[in-house]
Amino acid sequence: MRNTVRQELVARQLDEQLAARFPVGQRLRILDVGTGQGTQALRLARAGHTVTGLESDPAMLKVARDALATEPEGIRERMRLLDGDGRETGAHFLPGSFDVVLCHGVLMYVEEPDAMLAGLARMLAPGGLLSLLVRNADALAMRPGMSGDWPGALASFDSGTYTNRLGLTVRADRLEALTATLAGIAAPLHAWYGVRVFTDNVGNDQELPSAHELDRLLAAEDRAGRTEPYKSVAALLHLCGVRG
Repeated sequence: MRNTVRQELVARQLDEQLAARFPVGQRLRILDVGTGQGTQALRLARAGHTVTGLESDPAMLKVARDALATEPEGIRERMRLLDGDGRETGAHFLPGSFDVVLCHGVLMYVEEPDAMLAGLARMLAPGGLLSLLVRNADALAMRPGMSGDWPGALASFDSGTYTNRLGLTVRADRLEALTATLAGIAAPLHAWYGVRVFTDNVGNDQELPSAHELDRLLAAEDRAGRTEPYKSVAALLHLCGVRG
């Protein structure tokens, strides 16, 4: 359920930003860095856009390619999947090649992300949209605290790292710092949202509720992700910068 909530909320927020920035019906050139299993890339290709997915994990790349193989020919023609690292976009593409660049769930695995973010911004045409999904460093105490892990909560307040569900110690990002970074790479922050305010502590194996209950859950999460102060304590932050 956690992944369903994440993907659905990000899709809604991203579609809102695309509708606000681009003419209705425009077929966009989209780069999805760290495409994973291809959830967002496939969704956007089905919507008529041309999508390039960049993925460095062989297992994830195979999952995405297997999923793409089941799609109709028209969608397969609009989407390509490449083996590659988001830190090396300049080796694959020319500057200004894309209208939209997605980088979702990647920055936490990059020790020094500023250079990669600058490279992603260079991939955007003027007016293009950079969409980032990051772990919220300002809310790291929420997960252990809501679980009753008081030592973990206390240790999280001043930390910039956390242990994810894979058992890996990875980075988190602060809104203020990323806002400054985006301004410095000529893709200043245009809008931001919270993702998973209420459902971050749901177990990995938690099944989806009924369709009616899921609709209500998503409505609550969607509202919280757009509303202060709730969105500030979301597990994830979705930031949208616009290339000047």
